[in-house]
Amino acid sequence: MNRRLFLKNFCSTVAAAALCAIPATGFAEERVRSVNEKDLKDYLHIMANFDRPQPSDTILAPDRLILLNSTLKRLRRVQRTVGFGNFCVLSFDEAIRVAASYPSVGQFTEQEKDFLDETFNFDATVYGFYGEKPVTSLTSAASAKDLIKIPRTGNFLFRGDPHKKYLQIEKELGSSVYLTSGVRGIMKQFILFLSKAAANQGNLSLASRSLAPPGYSYHAVGDFDVGEKGLGAANFSSSFAETNTCTRLRELGYLKLRYPEDNLFGVRFEPWHIKV
Repeated sequence: MNRRLFLKNFCSTVAAAALCAIPATGFAEERVRSVNEKDLKDYLHIMANFDRPQPSDTILAPDRLILLNSTLKRLRRVQRTVGFGNFCVLSFDEAIRVAASYPSVGQFTEQEKDFLDETFNFDATVYGFYGEKPVTSLTSAASAKDLIKIPRTGNFLFRGDPHKKYLQIEKELGSSVYLTSGVRGIMKQFILFLSKAAANQGNLSLASRSLAPPGYSYHAVGDFDVGEKGLGAANFSSSFAETNTCTRLRELGYLKLRYPEDNLFGVRFEPWHIKV
């Protein structure tokens, strides 16, 4: 689709952010050289207030927000049908088949499928997200033989280095630590990203500051999140950085952070995210 036409149809931009012109090289130091002092201050202000709307945010047009909501509702019905754990590793093609097979879900409309395709293939730098895209195909799928389900968590990890690293963390930290989020396939990332956007009136930039757009999450290729038992939802907030669990992870050298403080990828600080 023509990029200009797609932008017109896909969203309305409140204002064009200066940082959006920076190419998504994936290397923060290159971006630093490309940003002037004012732009950098503006960027850091936005990231310090990552969960608040900003004048430069990219927001869906009303008709596209309606389509987002209908697509999201169908995704949630698929999730309830297959189970939350299984949905984490469900592929696009499998989700389409499940929807077509269960009247309680209903087939994805052509408009909804197009919406998912366009969202996946859209350039996330327009939102203000500058991370790399480790998954480049909408229909990519994790092989069942490469996955292992972690007991009592409802999450999967990839066999090999991710699983070994998690077992080592468990061994060294004991029962205080647990897996909060493992493998997240394309559909899982869709439901997280679109849910955040829907809760903020279609604000895609705000959503991308907390959740990588579909295709851009390293959870699809090995990374995972850990938390401290008893902390609940606060495991996904800056509060986690103050826990004994986070302190021990740092002391033991596990916090080679994918998204450190004041990063230039357009993502909030994530001290719970284990890079593999």
